[in-house]
Amino acid sequence: MPLHDWTRVDAGIFHDFHLAWIAEIRRELNGGLLPSGYYALAEQVAGGGNPDVLTLHEPNGNGHTSDQFPTEGGGTALLTAPPQTRLVAKSEHEFYTAKQRRMVIRHTSGDRIVAMVEIVSAGNKASECAWQTATAHALAALRQGVHLLVLDAHPPTPRDPNGFHGSLGEQLDGTAYVHPGDADRTLAAYSAGSVKTAYVEPVAVGHVLRNVPLFLTPDGTGSIEVPLEPTYRRAFEGVPRRYRAVLEAA
Repeated sequence: MPLHDWTRVDAGIFHDFHLAWIAEIRRELNGGLLPSGYYALAEQVAGGGNPDVLTLHEPNGNGHTSDQFPTEGGGTALLTAPPQTRLVAKSEHEFYTAKQRRMVIRHTSGDRIVAMVEIVSAGNKASECAWQTATAHALAALRQGVHLLVLDAHPPTPRDPNGFHGSLGEQLDGTAYVHPGDADRTLAAYSAGSVKTAYVEPVAVGHVLRNVPLFLTPDGTGSIEVPLEPTYRRAFEGVPRRYRAVLEAA
């Protein structure tokens, strides 16, 4: 199923779809995609932000967490090869900045947060304050060692002429990103290892969404692939028929 132009419908329609897509991604993650010892929760506050899906790591038997990715016991095997995306950007500056000080975030349940999945909404782009808050939360998560997967299916605005990654990349290390002329939306997976790395897949209305990586290991070398197209398709099936017709119109 191709990506739709969500500017054709009210923000409330996308919000409803947004919630359904979150649920479908969570279902995939907890249904066997995540390795043993990891689980996903939706809409839980973490580190000052409000991510859509959190990926948490369970403590081992002695109450402590392990940085080793499990090799058996269920779940999907770890992918260690670098993801193949259209663009890759690294920030060496963050490596040296991190040496100045280190912040540790602990979850109140005692489980360690390792990753967040964020679906950008029109509300995130509705005002300068909202946009700066969204990007600041993402930047803080990366600096705290939390990997990110950001899905930005909305067109650029004057506040984000190159989408979410354009704003975040510039704040991360000053590097300018300009979206390709044929694709102004972005799917971006961020590894929060010592060298922050962004794997960016530009997309456009009409494109079929490809699988994207979600990093799990502290050094950012291990990931799984999140199936966006089937989760998007199942969520879209729940959109009221009236609005599906508007979105699917040529």
